[in-house]
Amino acid sequence: MSPSPSPSSSSSRKPSPRRPLLIAAGVAIAAVTLGLVSWQATAPEERGDSGGDAASAPARPAPQANPELLKLARRDAGDKLGVGRADAPVVLIEYSDFKCGYCGKFARDTEPELVKKYVEAGTLRIEWRNFPIFGAESEAAAKAAWAAGRQDRFERFHSAAYAEGAKEKGFGEARLTELAREAGVPDLERFKRDMAGEEAAAAVRADQQEGYRIGVTSTPSFLVNGQPVAGAQPLDAFEAAIARAEAAARK
Repeated sequence: MSPSPSPSSSSSRKPSPRRPLLIAAGVAIAAVTLGLVSWQATAPEERGDSGGDAASAPARPAPQANPELLKLARRDAGDKLGVGRADAPVVLIEYSDFKCGYCGKFARDTEPELVKKYVEAGTLRIEWRNFPIFGAESEAAAKAAWAAGRQDRFERFHSAAYAEGAKEKGFGEARLTELAREAGVPDLERFKRDMAGEEAAAAVRADQQEGYRIGVTSTPSFLVNGQPVAGAQPLDAFEAAIARAEAAARK
């Protein structure tokens, strides 16, 4: 599987000459420290972004759960980008980009099944991390999702933005407002202010930096109680990871 574009090459802002070196050094140190060898998740744009079956690429055995990665679960009941009980035995953290075709496939085909089977049963909590790596529109969509979350509409915005054919329409300002309307965001003027504000930018940066620190380079990438799962794997791969995590958590 091909890696996604590097943060420096896909950013809408021209990076400083030192930034790519600092990011690369930080990722390398984090990977060694946390015991991560590789996050070979899908890279839709480099594979034509056709939305094909992610299972066409062979799944790699997931590394063992790492205690430091386990600590990344926020378990904050007030987290607007989280769903499920804060004390659920298993937390799935998802690093994703709204322009990522395979992120959309996961959101449409797999995530609803996980919510129905595990979140509603109290076994699983899902925490989303905005990890925009495909340029300006990716960053804008991430900020918009955060802004929708301020009005308790993150999940609906997430579904609308990942709907079949949604990303092909782009994520310009007018389109993001349209998605917010589809998601039922009650105050669109507040949504626009929040989306353009520094708080949204800071929240997205924090999610990105967390991902870079642990070696995430492509989307979607996941942690299931600290165990990395790379790419939009089939449902049964997530079910197996959740089962292992739950068994370990209940020991």
